[in-house]
Amino acid sequence: MLRYLPFLLVLAVWIYAFIDVLNTPEKEVRHFPKVVWVILVLLFGEVLLGPIAWFVTGKKRRGPGAGGAGRGRTQWVAPDDNPEFLKSLRDEKPETPDDEQKKRDKGSDS
Repeated sequence: MLRYLPFLLVLAVWIYAFIDVLNTPEKEVRHFPKVVWVILVLLFGEVLLGPIAWFVTGKKRRGPGAGGAGRGRTQWVAPDDNPEFLKSLRDEKPETPDDEQKKRDKGSDS
């Protein structure tokens, strides 16, 4: 069983690179058109040259912390740090039994 492990690892990297090429938007592909990358990964995948070339140079990678910032997305903020969420909590105070009694009294006066 152990003698099949290298073959299975190469196959897994090959398949992962192929799916990554297909799922990458065209504007994030570097150096060659996407179709050329698909062909390179498929032709040279057995010896890992195509997948390694794709992982190293083919796709624009963002560094850690880059996330979606700068692309129109907002970064996730915890609820206790989100001023809009805290404001909504202040606006929606839970009603106490005294508040209900005051509303009933106002309603009966008019």
